[in-house]
Amino acid sequence: MTKNNTASIDVSQVTGLGQDRVSADVSSPSTAVERRVLAKMLKSFGEPAIRVRLWDGYDIAPTSKPALVTVNITTRSSLKKLFIQQGVGFGDEYAAGRIIVDGDLLDFVVAMSESRMDIEEKGGIAEAMMKVAQRRPRVNTLEGSKANIHHHYDLGNSFYRLWLDEKMQYTCAYFPDQTISLEQAQHAKLDHVCRKLQLKPGDRVAEAGCGWGGLARHMAQHYGVKVRAYNISHEQVAFAREQAEREGLSDSVEYVLDDYRNLDGKFDAFVSVGMLEHVGTKNYCELGGVINRCLSDSGRALIHTIGRNQPRLMSAWIEKRIFPGAYPPTLREMMDIVEPYNFSILDVENLRLHYAKTLEHWLDRFDKQETAVAEMFDDAFVRAWRLYLSGSIAAFLTSSLQLFQMVFARGRDNTVPWSREHIYSAN
Repeated sequence: MTKNNTASIDVSQVTGLGQDRVSADVSSPSTAVERRVLAKMLKSFGEPAIRVRLWDGYDIAPTSKPALVTVNITTRSSLKKLFIQQGVGFGDEYAAGRIIVDGDLLDFVVAMSESRMDIEEKGGIAEAMMKVAQRRPRVNTLEGSKANIHHHYDLGNSFYRLWLDEKMQYTCAYFPDQTISLEQAQHAKLDHVCRKLQLKPGDRVAEAGCGWGGLARHMAQHYGVKVRAYNISHEQVAFAREQAEREGLSDSVEYVLDDYRNLDGKFDAFVSVGMLEHVGTKNYCELGGVINRCLSDSGRALIHTIGRNQPRLMSAWIEKRIFPGAYPPTLREMMDIVEPYNFSILDVENLRLHYAKTLEHWLDRFDKQETAVAEMFDDAFVRAWRLYLSGSIAAFLTSSLQLFQMVFARGRDNTVPWSREHIYSAN
């Protein structure tokens, strides 16, 4: 079990490693077949700028570019898992310490992500192999969503407090100036959302998936609104309620430990930041129905989500080990939320590079807390999360992932903004 007393999650379920031992198969040299298959695999992935070295010292280097890093595969069983499971196999063996990256891990994942994007655009064997290796995300039923959220968010508030900002914002920040701190950028993100919703004192706001409650408290404190925020993470709701009490906002903010599908009442604004990734496309129409049911005739809605330019499942390893049930939608898929109810889209913004910068801050803070994280969990957990954060940076930098903010209102509402001036005008 995890060493972290605040969490009830078995670390082996997070990393998928259990008590595996390093295989004793390193005494025999790699075979010609193994070397040939590895060479073909690297070639099919566009020969990324990496050198691969096997346990017996045999290595394969790119022929058309210098290698940025060296990937050491230390056992035959690790190579076999890489052949069979690809991304999942690499992630598990890296976390276990049986695949070692000499050089900057971020350079490695960027190189692999760039090659992957090239393959996606051109098509080819590797793309077909990737599709075969994909797992379907876990189902986001009422019970399924609880299990998925528990797996990631209930690792313990003390873990996330180590490397998030002081308001515990675990979503993309907004950097109007690239030199500002993470705290300043997260504050700017909260204001950016509030201005897009045109909040004013006395408004009633519904929030679906409130995280640790920072946005709800910010809306209440700085915009004078009443908020009812829904979340199914026990750890997060407990933290949010405690903070609201400490900040004297309990009369303005209600945190409800329940699924967004049970949201009721009428509201002037609806907001969801970082939840849609966990909803599942099959439930988008139902989410739209919830918004339609609760939004006033002149209300505004905003959804902030990780997305993609083209439909694709989340990385198989991340979906299996880090974010079960996650799926980043395309804008076309998001239309299933608004079209059935005649909502009109007012604004769409893509903050892709803002998320890359946010993740860079998180990774830097995470690395500085490596010892504390290892004491909470173990070294395999540290490596798994470093790979997850680095891989996410690479995905945003290479345009594999996007970050969409979509604002919409009722189709017959003629009180919509005449321009975007309100979004960039400070209160």
